[in-house]
Amino acid sequence: MEDRYYGWSKDTGISLLDKLKADLKSSMLKKDDQVRNTVRQVMSEYPKLTAPLTLESGKKSFRLKKGEEITDDDILGIIRGLVKSEKTVLELTKKETSVYLEILSTYLPQMVGREETEAWIKENIDFSQYKNSMQAMGTVMKHFGKLADGNLVKKILGEIGKK
Repeated sequence: MEDRYYGWSKDTGISLLDKLKADLKSSMLKKDDQVRNTVRQVMSEYPKLTAPLTLESGKKSFRLKKGEEITDDDILGIIRGLVKSEKTVLELTKKETSVYLEILSTYLPQMVGREETEAWIKENIDFSQYKNSMQAMGTVMKHFGKLADGNLVKKILGEIGKK
């Protein structure tokens, strides 16, 4: 596989916004249409990012966020939404994956795997405190945040509950 110039992680030391801009420029120079179109799709979602605003009359409203106000979490939320909609499309068309989905995934933090999730649950959850294993879902998701797949956690808890 060739060296991938696109993608992002918190360790790179550059904001996701700046990385997307750099990747857009690189993809245009390399004439890589798929990466260019994917990055443009993410950037086209920026107008959905708003900040609350109180008008002089006291009325609450919203305004678009300026470039310097856009956080990595804002953009990660956009990318997660695009990934979710692409997975829905792939499910309907009975396809496994797409180049678009793979490019989007390079910008998301690495999800926690099944083994790591299961190990954490076994070490930290006392199931005697719950009426059933599914009640631990909130605790597990609070610990892992958006790095854990809720469906995977649900499946693991379901399997533990049957034991």
